[in-house]
Amino acid sequence: MSDTTENDTIDADAPEIGPTFSDLGLSDQVLKAIKEIGYETPSAIQAATIPTLLGGRDVVGLAQTGTGKTAAFALPILSRLDVSAKKPQALVLSPTRELALQVCEAFEQFASGMRGVHVLPVYGGQAYGVQLSALRRGVHVVVGTPGRIMDHLAKGTLDLSELKYLVLDEADEMLKMGFAEDVETILADTPDDKQVALFSATMPPQIRRISKQYLNDAEEITVKAKTTTSVNTTQRYLMVSYPQKVDALTRILEVEAFEGMIIFVRTKSETETLAEKLRARGYTAAAISGDVAQAQRERTVGQLKSGKLDILVATDVAARGLDVDRITHVVNYDLPIDTESYVHRIGRTGRAGRSGAAISFVTPRERRLLGAIEKATRQPLTQMQLPTLEDVNVTRLARFDDQITEALAQEARISAFRDIIGHYVEHHDVPEADVAAALAVVAQGETPLLLDPADERPARRDDRPARDDRSSGSRDDRGGRADRGDRAERGPRTSKPMTAYRIEVGRRQRVEPRQIVGALANEGGLSRDDFGAIQIRPDFSIVELASDISRDMLDRLVDTRISGTLIEIKPDRRSGGAPRRDADRDRKPRY
Repeated sequence: MSDTTENDTIDADAPEIGPTFSDLGLSDQVLKAIKEIGYETPSAIQAATIPTLLGGRDVVGLAQTGTGKTAAFALPILSRLDVSAKKPQALVLSPTRELALQVCEAFEQFASGMRGVHVLPVYGGQAYGVQLSALRRGVHVVVGTPGRIMDHLAKGTLDLSELKYLVLDEADEMLKMGFAEDVETILADTPDDKQVALFSATMPPQIRRISKQYLNDAEEITVKAKTTTSVNTTQRYLMVSYPQKVDALTRILEVEAFEGMIIFVRTKSETETLAEKLRARGYTAAAISGDVAQAQRERTVGQLKSGKLDILVATDVAARGLDVDRITHVVNYDLPIDTESYVHRIGRTGRAGRSGAAISFVTPRERRLLGAIEKATRQPLTQMQLPTLEDVNVTRLARFDDQITEALAQEARISAFRDIIGHYVEHHDVPEADVAAALAVVAQGETPLLLDPADERPARRDDRPARDDRSSGSRDDRGGRADRGDRAERGPRTSKPMTAYRIEVGRRQRVEPRQIVGALANEGGLSRDDFGAIQIRPDFSIVELASDISRDMLDRLVDTRISGTLIEIKPDRRSGGAPRRDADRDRKPRY
């Protein structure tokens, strides 16, 4: 294998006078899907990479998250796919199950115009039975995490003997998370004549070595980010867990002075689900997606323009080209997976010199993607806090005051009611203030005007982290915080009762706490609060996990590998697997 021979640097800040998708050599079926999705022109990484991959040459792509690189490798792979074959022809390695699922969804979307294409996500935490059944039926594209791919290869359940394309997506992240040995094993054990595409945000020495050893005459393509967001749009973000999104959105709708709003979600099904929840809360909301007929879309947009509708819940495709003066706010209910989509979304407001506001919901696992958006757009997003019940009540009182003031201005109608109220006061001997309060009760109905602060759930520490948390240390996408430096232990983070477990990896495997947290969180579906102290010994490590995690979660960890080694997790006999009580949480881990 040889080193990369060319290095093309693409400046995405340059004027977009480039090729169209139809100029890149893609198949007609893929082009049809691109048109239906709503993609207009290829991004810089797509325009540079697609022709190279279609030509059969290996590629090293240096590009940040959010530059559109998923389409850069998915579109040429699909264009050259042999649908009649049953064995996997393409393998995409991703550092996390979340990214693997996103890549899998992208492949399925781009293959919507192709019959019989099967794409399989392979990751820890999912039952083997589902994956085995799909592999037996026949799969064309496999998208998975290195650990689970290695497990299938070891069991002989994944046949890569006819593999034609291998993609390393976010290669630098995979190496940071301890997958270097797995990645190299997979590269070495797959056909020599396969085409390889390696994508990475950075080029550390280890990535450079892998590209020299396993890629053949690769073209190196570097893409710079661009800034296209409107200066008239204020951009904020809210750290929120997924289950809290609906309540958080409801509070924001209460306190934000918006006229018209578009709320972006990731899937078609979620558009109607969320719109229905908003209608149940008294908002005039409708959903549009790629499945909505054009006539219905036009009616819905017309209602938004006329003021009959205030909120539109939409997917990226459905909202492309939408220009409505009333849109003062855009909410990214689901954060887009690429920066181009983010730019398109918030471009629906702040147009033609008007001011606008964009609010993005960011889950703890999406911090890295938030950073990629800030870096690509070169515009930092301001963190906002979840509005409190007091904030909501202040807004409701102000709105109620405005309604009273507006009614008082209608002198003719007020005069007619004065006599009615006077008659009631005279015959029932009730103060006018009490009558006014009673009328307010009648007007309000069953919904209370003010909310009771006693009903407010205390915010968890993780729900509203300080902004500096994002820059003080790296975080992998599986919920684990990477320790700074090379510390061999991690102190307890939580007050939960903990149980100690032994895993068969330690210093000899050069394992770090962040790799342990990342692997266990990915395979078992654990959250950050489920981890306590971690002690790394020469040949093994002791990991404290929450005592209340389910047996199902523990079963998922059985086949977990870290740095290529099976961890063989089991209760630590030295401690008897006994829970660590709250009173012990501040003790420093012993060696």
